[in-house]
Order: sequence, then structure tokens, then C-alpha cells
Amino acid sequence: MSNSRTAEQKRDTAETKVEVKIDIDGCGQSKINTGVAFFDHMLTLFSKHSLCDLEIIADGDIEVDYHHTVEDVGIVLGSCIKEALRDKKGIYRYGWSLLPMDETLSRVAVDFGGRPYLSFNAPEKIESIREFSFGLVEEFLRAFANNAGANIHVEVISGRDAHHIAESIFKGLAKACDIAFKIDPRVEGVPSTKETL
Repeated sequence: MSNSRTAEQKRDTAETKVEVKIDIDGCGQSKINTGVAFFDHMLTLFSKHSLCDLEIIADGDIEVDYHHTVEDVGIVLGSCIKEALRDKKGIYRYGWSLLPMDETLSRVAVDFGGRPYLSFNAPEKIESIREFSFGLVEEFLRAFANNAGANIHVEVISGRDAHHIAESIFKGLAKACDIAFKIDPRVEGVPSTKETL
């Protein structure tokens, strides 16, 4: 088997068609087209700051709502990351970030230990970013966590502007993932006393 930490997956439903390619050991290059401009911006930020090379094409029923497209991209991206991490030998496993974006400060911590969970704490009643409901950020993260087998904790410590809050979360997730995906040369085997993840 190749040592390349890459994956490619597709998901085809009555609501969406999603294709994702990822190279965890990339340099942050991306080609993103989901039909949802703000979501494309967030995914481009994730690629750039995680240093994962990422291609995402999605064709969803965005004339109905953005929810299906955002959730299904989270599902396929999470599944691709799980596949690309292979047996997880040598990875740092954990990652964290304290990410400022103007008036906003977000804390993101991740554990790719195989136990999916999302804790999401943000101010209530954050306005939409044009037609993009802020609640979709949480829906994306839940789908991502469940399918990547990741424990993700997000806390917005301060912030007022919806765009800045969303951006700080996606950038924080990216930086936390960059740490967690790295190979630690001191680690022998899987980073768990269970010897499996």
C-alpha cells in the first residue's frame, strides 16, 4: 500500500452529488465549487490553513435550501479524512487553536481518536451571512465529526460579526487539524494505550 495520505470519495443522493479529493500532506491548494459562495470561501480557508490539498465539487438542491449541500460536503470530507489517515500510526492525533479574527476569538480543539462528538458553543441568534444561515456551520461540523471519527470542541469566546465568527471557526478547525495530522517521529505505532484507534 502507498504511504500517500490521500483519499477520493463520492456521495450521490436524490438531494446532492458530492465529490471530494484530499491530500493531507499537501500545501493548501484548493478547487472548490459547491454552488454556495460563502461555503466555498470557508472551505478554501480550511484548505489553505490546514495545508491539505482539497478538491470539492457539489451539485445540490440549493434552490430549496443550503442545508443538504453543506451537510453532505461535511459527510464526504470527514469520510475522506478518515480514509486518508489510514491506521493513524505516528500522528499527533490531537490539535488545538486559539484563532483571532478582528473582534472575534474562537477556540477549537480536535481529537482524531475515532470517537465522534461535537461540542459547539457560540452566541445565540447570530445573523445570516447573506442567505447562508450561521446554523449551517454547526451542521457542517457535526457531519464532519461523525464521519471523520473526530471529537471536536468549538467555543466562540468573543465576537459580533457573523462572517468573522464563521471564519475564525473554519480557520481554527484548519489549524487544529494541521497539528493533529502531523507525524511525530517519536511515536511508535498508534498514539493510544489501546494500541488501536
